[in-house]
Formats: sequence, structure tokens, C-alpha cells
Amino acid sequence: MKIAVLSRNSNLYSTRRLVEEIKKAGHESLIVDHSLCDLIIEQEGPSIIYRGQKLEGVDAIIPRIGASVTFYGTAVVRQFELMGAFSAVNSQAIVRSRDKLRSLQILSKAGLGMPKTAFTNFSKGGEKQLIEQVGGAPLIIKLLEGTQGLGVVLAETKKAAQSVVEAFHGLKARIIVQEFIKEAKGADIRAFIVNGKVVGAMKRQGAEGEFRSNLHRGGVASVIKLSRVEKQAALNAAKALGLDIAGVDMLQSDRGPLILEVNSSPGLEGIEHATGINVAEEIIKYAVEGVQKKYPKRDQTQ
Repeated sequence: MKIAVLSRNSNLYSTRRLVEEIKKAGHESLIVDHSLCDLIIEQEGPSIIYRGQKLEGVDAIIPRIGASVTFYGTAVVRQFELMGAFSAVNSQAIVRSRDKLRSLQILSKAGLGMPKTAFTNFSKGGEKQLIEQVGGAPLIIKLLEGTQGLGVVLAETKKAAQSVVEAFHGLKARIIVQEFIKEAKGADIRAFIVNGKVVGAMKRQGAEGEFRSNLHRGGVASVIKLSRVEKQAALNAAKALGLDIAGVDMLQSDRGPLILEVNSSPGLEGIEHATGINVAEEIIKYAVEGVQKKYPKRDQTQ
């Protein structure tokens, strides 16, 4: 079968590994830069023109949609879905997970543990109340559009927190204010989920003096065995957002695992190097099984 990886950079570790495993499994691989796709919508049905050619015969897609192109990227995923291709990550699930506020609302409704979070409109003079809602300082302030640890600030005092919130509001930047979990000690856990199973997990420890554990910010990853409660929390979070492939980021706290974020395009490099698990192979297996379930009578050897 023909499996397309939607990626803007063929040299990225995750893209290369997925292509390797597609070929290893005996299937045809295709890298499609979703930002260069033209979507044709007409009475004859939806189609995609890519680099001047009509894309046809794609059985499955594996979306690797960056945060900066979520709108157009998910439109391309949706077009493939309408054309009958199996998508390893549902287009609407990507949209849900990318909207930080919406995803936290969904996780809260599902009864999952998370740091106490507050969001407000640009209400002048409401900064003090917002800070108090999450238990006061120290606290975390996050840009809703931030990724890879960018746009995340630790405010250690109420005065500092108030100044940062006022500054962001003055710039009309959308932010959330979040409880700081001191006992996490600058570390978090990422559970990698494929098709309703945790296939690997790593602990990411922030660099000395750094409260953010992101590997892009100098964090170090190591393999970790999740507790039953942590594993279930990760699975429940992915399920709540409708994600069959996800990286679920959690904090270890005195009151159990707290969900920070659910990533719909988690990178493979950190998890594969930390655990030694062939996560890319698991993703390809899932994509192939998805096509087989969707089209049980189709000849899969072609």
C-alpha cells in the first residue's frame, strides 16, 4: 500500500524514521509537504494537487503537522480523509489538541488530574484575582500559542506574576495562569501512545536552574516505568481528545499524575533514544491495520 507522511521537512528525525519503517514493512512511502498542497473542492469530489500533480492512490497518511500551520495542515488531513485515506491521527483531534484552552477544558470535563488553571479576558485590574485563583505565587504563565517551552514563564512572587500578566494583557496576548507543582522538581513524564497502548515512556529532567523540561531547552531524557495510575491517566487523556497517536505530558505530584498537555505530533527522537523502543514501527503497524480494517476486501499487496 501507499503511505504518505505529511511533513514539511524530509530531514527531520521523525520523518526519516517513519519512511524507513514504511519501506522496511514493504510498502510504498511518500513524503508530502502539506503546506504545498492545493485542495480542489468540486462536484466530482475532493482532490489534492501536489507540486503540479494530482495525488492518487494514497491508502494511509501519518500527519506531522507543526503548530504554526495547524489550520492549513488540518485542512489537508481532512481532505485526505474525505478522499478515503486512513489517517493515523484524526483531523478534528489535531484541532482539539492544538487549542490549549479547549484541550484543558475537555480534560477537566473528563475528570483528569491537572494543575489548577485559570484563563481570563483582558480585564484590567483582574490580575490579582487571576493569580489567587491558582493558589498564588509561584505560578506558571503560558502563552496559548507557545510550543517547545517557548512562551512559558515562572513567576516566583505575586508582584512578578502580576507584572508579567499585565505585560501579556497589554500586548493582547492570550495566556493561561497555572499552578506551579514544586514537588515535580523541574521534571515531567512523556507517555507515547499508539492505538490505545502506551508503547514507551520517558522522564525529562530540566537543566540545572531550569523549570522547563523540554528537550529543546536542554532537558535530559531517561527511560521510566509508569505506575498503573500514570499509565491509565495518559490513556484517558488521549482518549478524551480522540487521539490514537499522542505524546501525553504529565507531572508527578503529591496528588497523583497531573496532565500538562497532549501532543498530536510528538517527536520520535527523544522517546526512541531514551527507551530503545522502535516507536516508528508501531505507528506504521497501526496505519496498516487501520487501512485493513477500513477496507477489508482491498488487495493490500499492491
